Amino acid sequence: MREDMQIRAMESDDVNVIFHAIEHQDISKRLDYIARCWEENKTGQRVTLVAFYKGQFAGWLHLLSQSYYPYFQQNNIPEINNFDVIPALRRKGIGNALMDGIEQIAFEKYGIVGIGVGLYPSYGSAQRIYARRGYIPDGRGISYENVIVKPGSMVRVDDELVLYMVKEAPNSSSENSK
Repeated sequence: MREDMQIRAMESDDVNVIFHAIEHQDISKRLDYIARCWEENKTGQRVTLVAFYKGQFAGWLHLLSQSYYPYFQQNNIPEINNFDVIPALRRKGIGNALMDGIEQIAFEKYGIVGIGVGLYPSYGSAQRIYARRGYIPDGRGISYENVIVKPGSMVRVDDELVLYMVKEAPNSSSENSK
């Protein structure tokens, strides 16, 4: 990893640091959400990695031990969730460094990891990074609010319209993949 970048597990002091770093960005989150993420880290429901670039908060990425997506729940597939990099700090390798770290954690414990990606243009960068990293669709089509969309139905195109994908640990044939 580069000298100017640090990736580590979230700590309690990070709650306010993260809030203030992102409150005026297009990736802002409510303080109570960030605090809940920290609480879930303490209970093991979530693992959050934070990135710092040249000493300033640059982004974060979460791994949910139990996904809200039924297929992942039924097959014990953890879900990468809420991936944010400060817009001005993108294209510096921060996102890939966060993904490397969270995938390592997921592969060591589960042998597989899942992720959902939105389907409108602002998710284009995420769609491309996941494809380059070897994620493949789970084969169930798209979901809206974690329910598979049936052919002919109408759904809103927003953050809840998602294509879920999976990636197995290298040199692994996970029992989770179906």
